[in-house]
Amino acid sequence: MPLSHETATALDPQAKAVIDLVIKSGRPPYHQLAPKDARQLFRDTRPAATPPAPAIGEVKDLRADGIPFRLYRPKDVSASTALPALIFFHGGGWVIGDLETHDVLCRQLTAGAGINVVNVEYRLAPEHKFPAAVDDAWAATRWVAAHAGELGIDAARLAVGGDSAGGNLAAVVALLARDHGGPSLALQVLTYPVTDVAAESASYAEFADGFMLTRDSMRWFIAHYLTSTQEALDWRVSPLRAPSLAGVAPALVVTAGFDPLRDEGEAYAKRLREAGVRVDMICYGGMIHGFVPMGRLIDTGNRAVAHAAASLRQIFGVVG
Repeated sequence: MPLSHETATALDPQAKAVIDLVIKSGRPPYHQLAPKDARQLFRDTRPAATPPAPAIGEVKDLRADGIPFRLYRPKDVSASTALPALIFFHGGGWVIGDLETHDVLCRQLTAGAGINVVNVEYRLAPEHKFPAAVDDAWAATRWVAAHAGELGIDAARLAVGGDSAGGNLAAVVALLARDHGGPSLALQVLTYPVTDVAAESASYAEFADGFMLTRDSMRWFIAHYLTSTQEALDWRVSPLRAPSLAGVAPALVVTAGFDPLRDEGEAYAKRLREAGVRVDMICYGGMIHGFVPMGRLIDTGNRAVAHAAASLRQIFGVVG
């Protein structure tokens, strides 16, 4: 799996238009809001950027071990057919986001990859601080593997993925799966993941303000998620600090050129590759953090979703 990098010296015009829309709206940044209000703002502003949902076969809201999740299944598939599955963790800095904010993205991945997707609603901070989100993500992954048959899932063909904080959780789950001898994972899809909250990279400073996700908002998310600064060193918070990345699932790592998290995502891909893990890394050079689900306004978002879907198809051998 190659590493690729789209170089860009300027923002993509569509990404710039989104930033201009946000500025014109006068909406406050997340770090100036209470978590409850930030969650509502995130929910309220998603539809304007989200593309129409593709047709899929079935959607079920379920609950296991107290964790809500949503199961998506592609159309034209027999109920008796066990399909591969992507277990997905939404972004939102461990503080905002839910099943609804990432519903269309999960439908896109279901339709595009021809697989089941399991959208997990883990507990949010600050009501539930670290390691609650990790515990839920790991519990959900093990539960899906253990109950694959009744869900129409092939337990031998599982992947994990997520965007931003969800990408962080997916990376951590991949490490936990390695350390616990399973579930076996075929791929980890890490979309502009948080990989190290104990240090701020050069891209944190370079894109501190004015590119959607800000340095102040990241600090706000982290402060809500952690109980102490010492926890930032825990690899379950900062997987880049894991003693070894050897033996984890192959990875697709997606970054954005104008994103404070760009450097830590690329550093994680580099460490994975150095550990002998197969890595497909792509940086969408003119993009901003959060662009992938914004396909109504940013065409490259749809291209990134198609890339992820194609990667899942390839790794699982899905045809048709």
